Amino acid sequence: MSVNRKRRVVAQSSNSKFHRIRYHSVLPAESSKRVIAVAPLPPEKCAYALARYSRSPDSIRDSIEWVRTHDSRKFLESFYFQYGHASIADLGHVVLCFEGISELAATEVEDEALWDGQARSSRYQKFSIAGLVTPSGFQPHQAAAYQQAAARLFDGYAALHAGMLPFLRERLPRPESMKPDAYERNLAARAFDVARYLLPFGVATGAGQVTSIRTLERQVRRLKASPYDELRSLGAEIAAACAAPPDCVWDPALAEPVAPTLAKYVEADAHLSKSREDLARWAAQNLPPAPPQTPADSVDLLRCTHTAAEIAATLLFPVTARPFRDLYEFACSAGEAVRREIIDVALGSRTSRDELLRGFRGGQYAFDIVMDIGAYRDLHRHRRCLQYRQEYSGQLGYSIPPPLSGAGLETSYTALMNQTLATVAALPAPGAHYLLPFGTRSRFLFKMDFAEAEYIARLRSGVKGHFSYRSVAWRMKEAMERLEPELGRLIEATPPWVEDPLNR
Repeated sequence: MSVNRKRRVVAQSSNSKFHRIRYHSVLPAESSKRVIAVAPLPPEKCAYALARYSRSPDSIRDSIEWVRTHDSRKFLESFYFQYGHASIADLGHVVLCFEGISELAATEVEDEALWDGQARSSRYQKFSIAGLVTPSGFQPHQAAAYQQAAARLFDGYAALHAGMLPFLRERLPRPESMKPDAYERNLAARAFDVARYLLPFGVATGAGQVTSIRTLERQVRRLKASPYDELRSLGAEIAAACAAPPDCVWDPALAEPVAPTLAKYVEADAHLSKSREDLARWAAQNLPPAPPQTPADSVDLLRCTHTAAEIAATLLFPVTARPFRDLYEFACSAGEAVRREIIDVALGSRTSRDELLRGFRGGQYAFDIVMDIGAYRDLHRHRRCLQYRQEYSGQLGYSIPPPLSGAGLETSYTALMNQTLATVAALPAPGAHYLLPFGTRSRFLFKMDFAEAEYIARLRSGVKGHFSYRSVAWRMKEAMERLEPELGRLIEATPPWVEDPLNR
């Protein structure tokens, strides 16, 4: 068995007093390559091969041959699950696709910092034909009310799209340099940008993801702890899909279960759900009365200087309906004993196998953003930041797309939104959340460093983007300029009033 070894050679440069160190590899006789491409393997086999490679002097070729004749499940059960070598699970990646799930579920599926994937775009295809997911837990008359209200939204969505097209043709005549089919595609996309405000969160969609086994395990445990039945069942289906032969096979030789060991060890994240319940109870019993909120799209930026207060406020944010600034100021002024109590409540159900909750993670800047959930679906894909959301409710009202007024469609839109939110209020939560239109406002917290703030503001304010998140991105730049003038000047964002509607 050949082994790669390196011999250090020290050479004296003729024009420098510094030594240059060169490394000459003694390569195996059968190969002169330093970079070896490895064809796709079943994820657990890949994790096993790379983990063994890091723990032995053998070449990767020898490690793969070893894996062919040895059971990866025994290795993973010993090193990953028993000994806690968690990094091994980062070496195998699984491709999963979700079809016929709700937009609400897709948002929750994607809520992983190390998630890579894409969901279907509401800009480039008609979503009214995708179907509707009806959540469990409704009585028959409630399910009927939900489906009737959703049908009205789909009708309104089609009418809004049809009504916007002649308005856009009049406002945006086709340039001579643009082909007619490209022009019509651009107009249709811009019309969908407006019409999507009436899509219900229960509209069916699809999403594809590529994640490591470790991220997948976290995802399954989190989904199984969700308050939504659809997500709890999705968590179970992911585990089942990993234990069974794949449905789509490129190479028949790879038609074995993708992650059968993972499927045996993914229970619901009991600490996550219990801490959520305990924190909600503490907030209801101990926070002072909340001041009335004035619904509006907004961006509020904080740079927290008190770490314990920031953690306490972040832990409370998802279980309240309060602005982050109010929670942070409360935590700062309440005193050390109260902050300790909040943190201890969050940790009360933690075991030795549980990581700290996401609320313990931080970022230089905290953006408290009130925006429509359609804009959140777009901004949610930025993974180099920490994201938190409050419970969807409809209590913050809804956004009105700016083009509606000029097209004479605002009155019918607001009437339908008001009717829908009245139905939402009459239905039991959390199933009622599936009826919330994309235009409904909610409150979100994004924590990030300056580099990510600059990236989001610059990218998402561009003229190719949706006007909803363009407005958010521009307000992020303005907020940074107010808080950090020396840094805010570095953000080259595009004002929302600068438009190029036919540029995609």
